Amino acid sequence: MSLQKQVMDKMKEAMKAKDTVALQALRAVKSAFLLAKTETGAGEDLTADQELKIIQKQVKQRKDSADVFLKQGREDLANPELEEIAVLEQFLPEALTEEEIEGVVIATIDDLGASGMKDMGKVMGVVSKELAGQADGKTISTLVKKNLM
Repeated sequence: MSLQKQVMDKMKEAMKAKDTVALQALRAVKSAFLLAKTETGAGEDLTADQELKIIQKQVKQRKDSADVFLKQGREDLANPELEEIAVLEQFLPEALTEEEIEGVVIATIDDLGASGMKDMGKVMGVVSKELAGQADGKTISTLVKKNLM
């Protein structure tokens, strides 16, 4: 079942349960799916990878907003963002631990024979593709930098 179908099913459940937080998050994802479909050059349907990237982007936006709100001491604004993240994360694959990500980073560095920061782009590209949906770019970048120095 495609992510779009799953989102629609969860949206119906949220409507019946009158869960406004879940409904708001799911409507935002549905809107992002529709925007992606209508972009110039977009195909008939979204691929599974495209759907996954859209949901990841929605989660990242909410995490960034929640971080800003928490830094400003606005828990009242951060809490809905964090609740929406929990709703959206159910559509993402299981996230890897930092140790698992670091294992992949080290293996990739060894495979590519990377020896310094000049090879960071190569390593980031391979690791990002391999861990798509399971790790965020910021964590990957931090671990690549740490292991290339």
